[in-house]
Amino acid sequence: MRETMKAFALAASVAVMAPLTVQAEGISMVAAATPVTSAEITGSVPKQVSVSNANTFNRLLKKDDKKNAAPAEDGIHDTANDNTFNLQPPKVAYEGWPKTDFGNYIDWVKVLNSGKINPRYDRVDPEVEPFVMDLDIVRPVKASVPDVVFPHKPHTEWLHCSNCHPKIFVPQAGANQISMSSIILGEKCGVCHGKVSFPVTTQSCKLCHAKPKAKGWTPPLSNATVKNPWR
Repeated sequence: MRETMKAFALAASVAVMAPLTVQAEGISMVAAATPVTSAEITGSVPKQVSVSNANTFNRLLKKDDKKNAAPAEDGIHDTANDNTFNLQPPKVAYEGWPKTDFGNYIDWVKVLNSGKINPRYDRVDPEVEPFVMDLDIVRPVKASVPDVVFPHKPHTEWLHCSNCHPKIFVPQAGANQISMSSIILGEKCGVCHGKVSFPVTTQSCKLCHAKPKAKGWTPPLSNATVKNPWR
């Protein structure tokens, strides 16, 4: 029996090597090629988060060398197409427009409200009027930062409802789980913000987190704490 235990110990000690067959008292044992952890046996190994589809245009993940570069220099337009060089450079087009300190430095909501631009609502028919919805959605935030206010008005002046509903956001209270992580990875609000709208930066936080907490607000307790408060 003692010799058998020694054989088991030998098999375990060479588990990180190539498979090894150990003979002891007529028992054949094969050491594993690689060690197996208890986490793998119990299935508690955490799943890896895939970031292959991360929002590569988000300014948190990629810094632009040039802001509002000319089409032939922005790395997006096709320089093999001669018409790329005929496009008006953004710095020329944006001259005199309201500015911000982030994104491409243009406050697009102010530009829209000032009437400097009039987005076409339909790609084919320029006479189609937009369906503007003047409705603010407030999403409470558990942390001490201000709650999020989503204004439908400036969004629906640019976009049709089907751009967001129901594929990105289910139009139902409590049906959408949104986190900053998902936004930065190009999901939820990040489908547009960081790509074609203002990016998620410390300078732009207040644009979404716009409703301060009520006086005397305290962080909500978790369900576990409520059921069994620690004393």
